[in-house]
Amino acid sequence: MNKPLAAITGVYGYVPEYRLTNAELEKMVDTSDEWIMTRTGIKERRIFKGEGLATSDMVVEAVKGLLEKTGNKATDIDMLLVATTTPDMPFPATANIACDKLGCNHILSFDISAACSGFLYALTTGAKFIETGMYKKVVIVGADKMSSIINYTDRTTCVIFGDGAGAVLLEASTDSNGIIDSVLKSDGSGRHYLHQKAGGSLKPASAETVAANEHTVYQEGKTVFKFAVKNMADVAEDIMKRNNLKSEDIAWLVPHQANLRIIDATAERMGLPKDKVMINIEKFGNTTAGTLPLCLWEWEPKLKKGDNVVLAAFGGGFTWGATLIKWAY
Repeated sequence: MNKPLAAITGVYGYVPEYRLTNAELEKMVDTSDEWIMTRTGIKERRIFKGEGLATSDMVVEAVKGLLEKTGNKATDIDMLLVATTTPDMPFPATANIACDKLGCNHILSFDISAACSGFLYALTTGAKFIETGMYKKVVIVGADKMSSIINYTDRTTCVIFGDGAGAVLLEASTDSNGIIDSVLKSDGSGRHYLHQKAGGSLKPASAETVAANEHTVYQEGKTVFKFAVKNMADVAEDIMKRNNLKSEDIAWLVPHQANLRIIDATAERMGLPKDKVMINIEKFGNTTAGTLPLCLWEWEPKLKKGDNVVLAAFGGGFTWGATLIKWAY
């Protein structure tokens, strides 16, 4: 008897109300709407404002919406995984905090840190708990409050990132639809080109690290772009070959929303026209672990049962990967 597949049976997203537009950024740093649009494709990004609000609060909003939509209660969840680069605090896990706020303590919950690929890492991990029969309802969330680690005097990074969260519910498939395959990879040498310098055990927080803005994102854009274009496109093509799929067999590509040029390169490698690619970078920017589930949330009405959907991402670490899903509803 074949093991059951893990299927996405619901999806929900949360983005903050506040919109940080390119026009506003023009007043903050030496940039322009044309410069930002040409290099990234971003028009605006959402920022999570408010005293005492953190990534866990966006997780809670996304999960509450998901539970209401799917007719579940928080106490029905067996497991909550949160993919994030911006945890509320170094410990405990943001997933633990979110469970307390949701009222579902005493379940398995933990964070996965794989930068922009985090949602794929978490989705694949959560699927295994469904496939083995260990759990029946697993919630996967990709969420980041990137505004908390951005230097808004650095025009190379502050134009890219936004805040948001997306959640999916995983349950055992009743047919052949579900998560079919994943290819996940990493290369730690990439840490030199994309990282947060201070705040970890290597360089603990101090007055000096704060003054030097070392608790914000550092990125060597050209190097990261080169690696991202190649590896995200390679892994998307790889998962098609592994599953004997041609471009005409793919209903949708769900690419990480890092940069419009990277998205276009991945779609071109897969032989997909733009109308088969989910793109919302222009209004949300790069929400790191949140981009993939936010795309699924927006495009959910267009997804059909049995659609072959390829999710692909690349992030700091370096981390990258692709997941093939047969849409379950």
